[in-house]
Amino acid sequence: MSGPTRSKRTFLGFVDAGEREVARLLTLITSVVIAAAIIQLMISLGSKLLTGSAATWLGDDLIKILGDLLTVLIALEVLQNITSYLRRHVVQIELVLVTALTAVARKVIVLPSGAENKPQLLVGLGIAVVSLSAAYWLVKRANATPTKTRLGRGSTSKLEHQD
Repeated sequence: MSGPTRSKRTFLGFVDAGEREVARLLTLITSVVIAAAIIQLMISLGSKLLTGSAATWLGDDLIKILGDLLTVLIALEVLQNITSYLRRHVVQIELVLVTALTAVARKVIVLPSGAENKPQLLVGLGIAVVSLSAAYWLVKRANATPTKTRLGRGSTSKLEHQD
């Protein structure tokens, strides 16, 4: 084995090991964030249920609880992205798009009152939703539609089928 090839393999092995360690660290940090968010959600929900009246429960408090719940869901999806990458060394674009759609949906749900006076914000969120939805649809469609080359058949002409 030549010197440059061996050092290249050693370097790539070092890079791969470093990448795995960073992903493990991110997994640990994300797990801590998820645990803290769940604890915060439980405390917030418990205090609203025990001390809040029905009138306040249906207003801004409900939106805050839904925002907290969606934050936990987004954190779980990010954790799933990281663990999926650790297992397969492939970024699952569908999962990334679903996470982004959830984040935009959370933003729409927790918009403060008076947001209707900010048309650029609403248009921007609308464009984000349509763009992410279209991208998700395209990825799902591409993954669901087998092509001839994916099946290993290659391209054939009409003349080959007219025996």
